[in-house]
Amino acid sequence: MKLFISGLLMSSVILMSSCSEQPKAKKEVVDTTSQEATDSYVIPESWVNNRVAKAKSRLQANDAGKIVWEAMEAHGGLKNWYGNGALSFRFKYVPLDGSTVRDSYEVVDAWRNKAVHTSVTDSTATFGWDGETAWVKAKDSSAFAYDTKFWALTPLYLMGHPFILDGEGVELELLTEATYKDKANDVVKVTFAAGTGDAPDDYYILQFDKESHLLTATRYIVSYPEYFKEGGHNPEKFMEVGELIDVSGVLLPKELKTHWTTKEGKQGEYITQIDISDIHFVKDIDDDFFSPPENATIK
Repeated sequence: MKLFISGLLMSSVILMSSCSEQPKAKKEVVDTTSQEATDSYVIPESWVNNRVAKAKSRLQANDAGKIVWEAMEAHGGLKNWYGNGALSFRFKYVPLDGSTVRDSYEVVDAWRNKAVHTSVTDSTATFGWDGETAWVKAKDSSAFAYDTKFWALTPLYLMGHPFILDGEGVELELLTEATYKDKANDVVKVTFAAGTGDAPDDYYILQFDKESHLLTATRYIVSYPEYFKEGGHNPEKFMEVGELIDVSGVLLPKELKTHWTTKEGKQGEYITQIDISDIHFVKDIDDDFFSPPENATIK
């Protein structure tokens, strides 16, 4: 059984000189009389409440959706996820085969799917996605030796479940229960409607502890067309969700471990270590925070 829900667009894309420096303060007051989109990064509570109510209504109309809603509640609730502001964190992705490490500070606006990354080793090297445009600003082309457009929002789609399932073009299907670490897990498959984002053929298979409703593991593929120009996708991966930490009332992972998936749907060879640190929410951000800076290269 599938559920079509709307809200976020699926798409793959801090301005910090250090992990402790914060974005500039926002002075403009938001007009809360309108339900239209705004460029402000202080989301009115009434807007958040409206979005949460709509998501709850949609999700609770379906068995798969009910499981996802319970997981959202267990992880702190959509109201906290959206009401706390933009999410800031360091995301260090280390393939164990020695291939390219991706390590940056990131601020992501999950309300509108916008992001800015700053290199951990060079605070002048940045890249981002403003909702329409991917951009890079770096003195050295080797500062980001990977596809920055794809990677701009990828960390959010690895660490932001189940909250990011309040999304336009997202379809949910309830699968057979699984046993993981000797505990029963509910299993929900996430797919995307045609035309959704840059890689609509991607899928995620999410496992939630049946008692606590917390996310325990994620299976997923990558079908990004720039990587697979003839179609297809990489082999399925199995990602362990590590310890969850409380960030302003929201439970988020500080570690993810990726494996190849075995034929039995279990975790196989360990291939990537992901460490997530310096996690916090920020509300005071300039209107143009996610816009391409002067002299940036448009991707």
